[in-house]
Amino acid sequence: MSEPIRNRLSAVRRDLHRHPEPAWREFYTTHRLVEEIRAIGVDELAIGPDAYDPADRMAVPGENEIEPWLERARERGADEELLERMAGGSTGAVAVLDRGEGPTIGLRVDIDGLYVEEATGDDHAPAAEGFRSEIEGTMHACGHDAHMTWGLAVLEAIAESGERSAGSRSSSELHSDGDFAGRLVVFFQPAEEVSGGGCPMAKSRFVDDLDYLLAVHVGLDHPTGEVVAGIEKPLAMCHVDVTIEGTSAHAGKAPQEGDNAVHAMGTAIENVYGIPRHSDGMTRVNVGRAEAGSASNIIAERAHMEAEARGETTELMEYAKSRLERVVRSAAEMHGCRADVDVVSESPRADSDPELVEVIASVASEVPGIDEVVPTAEFGASEDATFLMQRVQRSGGLAAYLIVGTDHPTSHHTPTFDVDEESLEHGVSVLVDAIRALERRESRRASAPEGER
Repeated sequence: MSEPIRNRLSAVRRDLHRHPEPAWREFYTTHRLVEEIRAIGVDELAIGPDAYDPADRMAVPGENEIEPWLERARERGADEELLERMAGGSTGAVAVLDRGEGPTIGLRVDIDGLYVEEATGDDHAPAAEGFRSEIEGTMHACGHDAHMTWGLAVLEAIAESGERSAGSRSSSELHSDGDFAGRLVVFFQPAEEVSGGGCPMAKSRFVDDLDYLLAVHVGLDHPTGEVVAGIEKPLAMCHVDVTIEGTSAHAGKAPQEGDNAVHAMGTAIENVYGIPRHSDGMTRVNVGRAEAGSASNIIAERAHMEAEARGETTELMEYAKSRLERVVRSAAEMHGCRADVDVVSESPRADSDPELVEVIASVASEVPGIDEVVPTAEFGASEDATFLMQRVQRSGGLAAYLIVGTDHPTSHHTPTFDVDEESLEHGVSVLVDAIRALERRESRRASAPEGER
């Protein structure tokens, strides 16, 4: 890849890295994506509520949590018309290129950041090189800045393949094997970190009639130069919020008059971890956050905790979820309290299709800089891209979730996470080449005698 193109990929990624925003608050991020997409030129661009039904969103924060981020985006110069369209937290976008007869191919990338305070030391490249997060307490600590860069660069390369000469700002010079024939749909999906955005996008009209879907992640402990052509066994999961209501009382004078929400929550937490495992496969439960009470001399009347359940299959997740709900309600009742259990988001299991994995592995093996191609690997975590994968597969299409390796100094979701920018060009090449290979595959199938298709 030429130096100008490499520099452009790096510049886009670093600009996005400076402005991380959490789930359903990606206002400035969406503004920047729309600017880039409009510069590329697409046949359709749907933003926020035009890209999906806002009623299908999961894990949407309260308006008091959304509004400060809207104002921050406004202060940073985000387009006012876009902000009005995204009011209430309907962020994200879908870009469509329609180039006539051919396959309909989807690419899904995620766009939200995390509540992580980014490192400031000179040994952390974003800090040392001037592109550390400008929003305190929030960071792109999972590589979504790289994912968005891939989405934009792939969109540009496909839009301009065969149309621009070398030396232009386009990345299409690597992939000039003729004009693309077909339809490319790029999903810039919000709220992945809370498993909130995959469901509404999967239910949208843009997933109708997709022949193929590609989803992609950077790193995940795979080094620069390695590609996993398709994950398998992502865990189905759910996020659960629990509020326990009791009765307050003076802890010294009249403790017997209280119904202790703290005690109920403690019992619930202990019993959640005692949920029996299942003979059909692996399950996981965890209580990740708990808070309650106001003072040592007051019987607490309210407690809150955030938990999750996961399973090797969607059915096993449902088992763990139902047991978690039952345990929490029983613990509350035992202590004279009541529990409100709210499943705020969830995602199913969906595995990569072997046929599509084979295509990705084949093209990845020919990409300069890719030293090893791993056909499949277990994911070990959860992802709401599985909503889109599942819908495509149930409609007769093929879906795959691939990993483009990157050398990252520490684990994902940590203050010192970073991306080896060499992997930016690897990702663009693998994705564009896979899309063009799928186009050729469909062309051969269409021209083959009926009995050989």
